[in-house]
Amino acid sequence: MKLSITKISFLFLLLSAFLLFLSACGQNKGVSLPADESSVPVISENNEPPADSEETGGSAYTAPLTGMPLEEPLTRRPLAIMINNAPAARPQSGLGGADIVFEVLAEGGVTRLVSIFHSHAEEAKIGPIRSIRPYMIGLGESYHGVLVHAGASNDAYAVLQQQHKEDLDEITNAGAYFWRDKSRKAPHNLYSNVEKLLEGAAKRKYDTEDLEVPAYPFREKDELITGEPASSVEIKFQLDNYKVTYEYDTGSQLYKRSINGSPHTDLDTGETLTAANVVVLGAEHKVLDDVGRLGVDLNLGGEALLFQQGKVIRGQWIHRPDDVIRFVKDNVEVPFVPGTTYFNVVPDHPDFDSHVTIK
Repeated sequence: MKLSITKISFLFLLLSAFLLFLSACGQNKGVSLPADESSVPVISENNEPPADSEETGGSAYTAPLTGMPLEEPLTRRPLAIMINNAPAARPQSGLGGADIVFEVLAEGGVTRLVSIFHSHAEEAKIGPIRSIRPYMIGLGESYHGVLVHAGASNDAYAVLQQQHKEDLDEITNAGAYFWRDKSRKAPHNLYSNVEKLLEGAAKRKYDTEDLEVPAYPFREKDELITGEPASSVEIKFQLDNYKVTYEYDTGSQLYKRSINGSPHTDLDTGETLTAANVVVLGAEHKVLDDVGRLGVDLNLGGEALLFQQGKVIRGQWIHRPDDVIRFVKDNVEVPFVPGTTYFNVVPDHPDFDSHVTIK
């Protein structure tokens, strides 16, 4: 079949126009994509916030776990440090530098603090450091953290060894990266810091950088929070004489933490520990042996309360595989106020509300 000169010219012009269109598309690298409608946030590799975010104060980066501004990209891996919270271990050191703190029951009604250090506190002394339990392993790993502890229950050691977890244990594999404070009695005198622990992680050939740390969503500056008024919350984990209170301070817009009516302070700075967000969640607890060791189900989900800026929001907690525990209301994740968040895990028996008193 023969084509006329007119048809050939038309086809040539059509092909040229098509090639110009492809060239233009290749150069348009700034095309915006539709926003992800999922309630679970996805963090970019360099922790970059939206360009017009007011919370960053003009900073180019934000911390994924606190929403606070950073001067440079945060690439280091978190550390999940088991902090002793027995009366003889208080006041502790360094907790003011944690991004996230989980308070969970250990044996005998005493709690332990699973503290996630990520965005600061390189030189601050952290401790006293104590042993780990299986459910604490899960919490630390949900933040991609290197697990830091001194000893473990038999079940926890089985998990660590059989599953080849990346941990720094003062007793078995990393004693050189901890030290004892002779001014305090053992075993409540073991300390380390972020710098030494990252050095220990590198020595054991663990990855010390992590660009995929799960991120929380955070509220914009002066964003209206809808919830019931709540100036304080008292939490009873198990024993009547072991109660934690968070009192909202309108000046700082933070919750001041107390234990048994006394301010919970830092040993070295003397400052009272504070939180921008306080989450209370109920979980199933089971006694496993005659020593009183516990199994705590931190995967099932359940009732939860979120306290922020003098308000309480009633919702649920969820924990999807390969993610952190999140607070949701009506199946939508509720943003945190930028700053440190304390999660308080209480038994769900006899019922959740019996562990919480709101004023």
